[in-house]
Amino acid sequence: MNPNKRKVKFNINIMSNKRELKKAIRNICADLFAECASATYYSAKEQKENGEVLLTSIVEMNENFICRVSHPEPGMPAKAYYKDLIAEFNKQASAIIDQISTIA
Repeated sequence: MNPNKRKVKFNINIMSNKRELKKAIRNICADLFAECASATYYSAKEQKENGEVLLTSIVEMNENFICRVSHPEPGMPAKAYYKDLIAEFNKQASAIIDQISTIA
């Protein structure tokens, strides 16, 4: 494993309720957006377009996961659904962090 590449795991517990899960997703996406915006602002001109695309993907990720929290898939046990949702969110957020580090 590359020592420069860290695995990031966000502190989202299996949800106590939907409101808390949505709040955690919004806060993490807001932090990612702020970090990406500052990295884009201080980056070279070639990287600004990549940063703008990444900002758009952060907003889309936020909307997608908030919508998925509100409308779970029918037929799947709730606990398994939300556990999978959180794992997928962590994976996408870690990928975005890696992309932000390439911009900076």
